[in-house]
Amino acid sequence: MNAGLGYGAHNCSMHVMGRAGAGAVSHLCCGSSSRCSSSAVGREFSVRGFERPGCNWLRLPLRRGSDVASCHGLSWTVPTRRGGKRYPSVCASTTVPTRIYDGVAEDQEDYIKAGGEELDLVQLQASKSFDQSKIGEKLQLLGDETLDLVVVGCGPAGMCLAAEAAKQGLNVGLVGPDLPFVNNYGVWTDEFAALGLEDCIEQTWKDSAMYIEEDSPIMIGRAYGRVSRTLLREELLRRCAEGGVRYVDSKVDRILEVDEDLSTVLCTNGKNIKSRLVTVASGAAAGRFLRYETGGLGVVVQTAYGVEVEVEHYPYDPDFMLFMDYRDYKGREKGSVSAEEVPTFLYAMPISCTRVFFEETCLAARPTMPFSVLRERLQERFKKMGIKVLHIYEEEWSYIPVGSTLPVTSQRQLGFGAAASMVHPATGYSVVRSLSEAPSYAAAIARALRLSGGRSGTFNSQQAALEAWNVLWSGERKRQRAFFLFGLELILQLDTPGIKDFFVTFFQLPEWLWKGFLGSKLSSVDLIWFALATFVIAPNTLRFQLVRHLIVHPSGAKLMQAYIGLLNSSSQSTDLKPVN
Repeated sequence: MNAGLGYGAHNCSMHVMGRAGAGAVSHLCCGSSSRCSSSAVGREFSVRGFERPGCNWLRLPLRRGSDVASCHGLSWTVPTRRGGKRYPSVCASTTVPTRIYDGVAEDQEDYIKAGGEELDLVQLQASKSFDQSKIGEKLQLLGDETLDLVVVGCGPAGMCLAAEAAKQGLNVGLVGPDLPFVNNYGVWTDEFAALGLEDCIEQTWKDSAMYIEEDSPIMIGRAYGRVSRTLLREELLRRCAEGGVRYVDSKVDRILEVDEDLSTVLCTNGKNIKSRLVTVASGAAAGRFLRYETGGLGVVVQTAYGVEVEVEHYPYDPDFMLFMDYRDYKGREKGSVSAEEVPTFLYAMPISCTRVFFEETCLAARPTMPFSVLRERLQERFKKMGIKVLHIYEEEWSYIPVGSTLPVTSQRQLGFGAAASMVHPATGYSVVRSLSEAPSYAAAIARALRLSGGRSGTFNSQQAALEAWNVLWSGERKRQRAFFLFGLELILQLDTPGIKDFFVTFFQLPEWLWKGFLGSKLSSVDLIWFALATFVIAPNTLRFQLVRHLIVHPSGAKLMQAYIGLLNSSSQSTDLKPVN
């Protein structure tokens, strides 16, 4: 959610700012596994190969790649459970590509993860250029030696894991294009402080506000911060350099399993890297390197369109961060909004009294809500609120796949971050979780390498990978995920009034429950208490929807199956501890 649940300018519990968390999409191992949006701080941005003269307010570029997407008029109707949602759009298509688009996708699900019909704008977002240090200037270049671990992907997740693995004494290589961090993250300040990264926060708001129906705000009571992408990247590079991580500036073509001992990473620059284990941390569209479970309900996508602008007047209190504003942007009477309309909300970070980052966010949709629709809704909101834009510093296109299937945990190649489906299904958060879990995952990899090499005198990479996967996606983690997927599918079923009821209820829960839910900190037992507390304080309409969803929807059956497994293993108390 950028705003807190992985929406708009945040996504990830580190929300990509837009949102963080964020998990977002990175293409061909650029490794940006956090929420895919970004904002320029103190200067305007440039996009390689894409120049826009002047200040063309909210003007979408023409689509490239007409072999994949073609223009079909002014509206796009897609059959859904409600009989079809209508997304007005300048250019949209219901066609599925008949060939792989620029090599970014292996199948239809991977294509959606990579950007789907919004791929041009997702790639445009990823191609933004900022003045940041070159990785090759900070890390030693990799030679021809055999490594313990290769990390594919140079985003926050990949860099952090590489640094932590090196701290464990492993010989680590980092592979990926030398690209800047383009995402501008928003985070809960207490979570970033717990990671020792408080010095990477460049601006803080003492509290966060949300508007649901009334004009008086609901105060969340939690400080929020905007992360400096430059400072974060510098800190992660410093940690990598300190641990002796070595670097190869290249995309990855393939990963070959040579024998029981080694894998070979084939780089597009011609370099071949031999390693005992390989971890893919190159973003959600990782089907080229990892195998995923089948039988899921389909990828859900959180999209957000944002602008950082100079305005004549900011209508909110600039001392607070606007977490979400769900009030009707068209000014219609209460109860008059069509049940077919997919809900969106406004998220805003006031940089000053007149410079503001705004973002219109769709928390979750299947099919994906186009950026053109979000842009039009943001324009409508500005008109209604009398917000006059004086200058545009940057546009953002945030695209976060959520609810995708888990990687197959019996495979030899490892995953991390969005590539390992670590994005919170119900919120879109991922970066803070990846940064938080990197130390324990690196320790598990190091332990697995030592154990698998010492049992018979010969190393078995398959056994080492199994042990590492079982730490990242333990039975407890899978139960938690089943609960989150249930919540995601419920959100997809709710109309605008239902979404408003949900969030009012959510933030009335005890603080430890809603904070723990957003941060993936609740154990599977804690989540039962979360569900019971929600049911007790929810209005009757939401209670009915919860019960019906549990009984009727496939995600309800999967949730019950997961918890039956918990009851069967209740004697194993160590598996029920809260996640740290």
